[in-house]
Amino acid sequence: MEGLLTQPFLTALLFGAVTAGIPLLLAGLGEQISEKAGVLNIGIEGMMLFGAYTGFVAAYYSGSFGLGFLAGGLGGMLVASLVMLFCIRFGLNQIVIGIAVTLGFEGLTSLLHHFQFSRTYPRLSAAPTLAIPGLSEIPVLGPGLFQQNAMVYLAVALVVFMAWLFRNTYVGLNLEAAGSKPAALDAAGVDVLRTRACAVLSTGFLAGVGGAFMANVGAGIFVPFMTGGAGFIGIVLAMLARGRPIWVLLGAILFGVSLAMTTALQVAGVNIPTDVVQMLPFAMVMLVLVIFARHSVLPPALGLPYVRGDR
Repeated sequence: MEGLLTQPFLTALLFGAVTAGIPLLLAGLGEQISEKAGVLNIGIEGMMLFGAYTGFVAAYYSGSFGLGFLAGGLGGMLVASLVMLFCIRFGLNQIVIGIAVTLGFEGLTSLLHHFQFSRTYPRLSAAPTLAIPGLSEIPVLGPGLFQQNAMVYLAVALVVFMAWLFRNTYVGLNLEAAGSKPAALDAAGVDVLRTRACAVLSTGFLAGVGGAFMANVGAGIFVPFMTGGAGFIGIVLAMLARGRPIWVLLGAILFGVSLAMTTALQVAGVNIPTDVVQMLPFAMVMLVLVIFARHSVLPPALGLPYVRGDR
């Protein structure tokens, strides 16, 4: 217990919270794009998991973390294309397709891992970090926040970009209309199905990058089912954020701390049952839902297929 307030422990906890929170942030931002356009993307867990696999494979064989992130994003887009086909093109139930996609790619990645890595379990070297001059020298906060992989800074910058995109561009207005009044958007001459398709593919890319970050930076290894519900937490973040990317960031920090705490408490030797410690992130999800879910506002056309001319 005495080690809980030491500088090394607090620095490690903060670093771990950022590492755990970035995949949630990327998944939540991606889901926010999809939900704004009217698509409830339950399959985001499968996108993250396949992105983690493809990102790890690319980084392992190429030795490049950048290629790993790109491959992870493309892998997530590949899974998203199935959601786009069945939910947007054919108008099938978004929840059913999302669950099927998640279960299918959980099985596929497990099978691929079994044939490729089950005997060797290779690991990547430590991910490169980028220290921000001056800020990285601040005690506790510096090493935890400002000596991170470059993807961390890009993810935070993405929050600012998306806030600007939603508020000040026609792209943001089109996304809003596709989820709120798709018939009005269609009447204005904008293709609703194409808008939703682009939103879903963007979601897949961000979720895939989040999965690749989890495998390559967070763990340095790919193992089956490693996302552990991170995609579903991303859905919760998007629903509670009310269309505001900054709220997704704050939620990702909150859940990142709870995820990092599960490891930190065990390392510090706190005498708490392991099952209780590992339950912390999901208890946090339920607590946040109880407090904030009643005030969340979802797009009126969320989850509803759009058929032109249908009333």
